[in-house]
Amino acid sequence: MTSDKPPTPSVWTRPHPKRTRPALNRERIVAEAVRLLDDEGLESLSMRTLAVRLGTAATSLYRHVTSKDELIELVVDELYGELDVPDPAAEWRAPLAGCARSLRAMILRHPWAASVLGQVGLAELGPNLAHQSARQLALFHAAGFPPGEAERAMDGLLAYVIGMGVSEAAYLSLLVRTGQTEHPRELRDGTFDYGLDRYLDGLQARLAAL
Repeated sequence: MTSDKPPTPSVWTRPHPKRTRPALNRERIVAEAVRLLDDEGLESLSMRTLAVRLGTAATSLYRHVTSKDELIELVVDELYGELDVPDPAAEWRAPLAGCARSLRAMILRHPWAASVLGQVGLAELGPNLAHQSARQLALFHAAGFPPGEAERAMDGLLAYVIGMGVSEAAYLSLLVRTGQTEHPRELRDGTFDYGLDRYLDGLQARLAAL
């Protein structure tokens, strides 16, 4: 008696199944981690939660990222790639102000980042952080600050921007949680620019004394 069932094709003749999602790699993991952090905040980040969003198991992530701390370092380096650092110029205030405003804008796009910017890159700088730091330092050298003092001047500017970013991000987060009305953006911009201008005034006075 013959069977009506069609013969099962050989494994060698069956077509390969089409891939239903992009291959998992470090770039895809980092990009999804940024989206998760933007959507839900730093407290929500875990390897398991990220794996669910990627449609895979947490163990698969560890083939590309060894820990949550390493993931945060990779994510922050990714954010530094968003910065727009102007080229050095003889008139140094405008490039430094542009650099500061670009960093502030990045923090406001990713409010969770304000609390971790100072915690990464201490052992080894990522490529974006290293590149942007070198470009930022070049602005201070072009302004006339000698080696050593240029680094301290840059650190002071970054501390101001990140500190203001922490405060502003916390304020905006509070508004979201409580449903309050936001103060006009122009008011927050004016407060930031006032402090930035006073810091640059201090740098200008220091340069005049060198």
